[in-house]
Amino acid sequence: MSFDRDAVLASAAELLSRKATATQDEIAQAAGISRATLHRHFAGREKLVRALEELGLRRLEAVLDEARPDDGTATDALVRLVEASRPVAAFLAFLATENQLFEGEEVNAGWERLDARITALFRRGQEAGEFRIDLPAAWLTEALYGLIGSAAWTIQSGKTAPRDYTAMITGLLLGGVERRAPRP
Repeated sequence: MSFDRDAVLASAAELLSRKATATQDEIAQAAGISRATLHRHFAGREKLVRALEELGLRRLEAVLDEARPDDGTATDALVRLVEASRPVAAFLAFLATENQLFEGEEVNAGWERLDARITALFRRGQEAGEFRIDLPAAWLTEALYGLIGSAAWTIQSGKTAPRDYTAMITGLLLGGVERRAPRP
């Protein structure tokens, strides 16, 4: 029987997106393999999480490509980005809570590439007068990640409806980033 690394990682991502504290046994069971096989390919949780990070970064790059962040207005591009993120939202939420990915000297350069692309979208909106300029674009990028993760968690817990995903995120984010005329 051949080992399908991407299928195992996809199963692990799906489980860990719902239950971040899942054990190696639970992950192996969800993937339809033995714990020994899981350990042979991913020696411990840290190796598995690093492999999941790579998968997540590939998926997020694909989301960004699909959203076409350089096309149209920055606002329209942001809405497309949020909508395109829906299938990976829970996975992003899981990755964002894995502190080991963001500590020390081994931070994956893929995060910097993603951050740079999203930050460029916010800067473009600021330069075009669509988004407020008193908040750093880097902060808006982090806020977007947080809102995506929060939306995923509230949907998974049944507190909000999946159909409200894009409206929840863009409503709050755009309501906070849109440039407003100064008060007289």
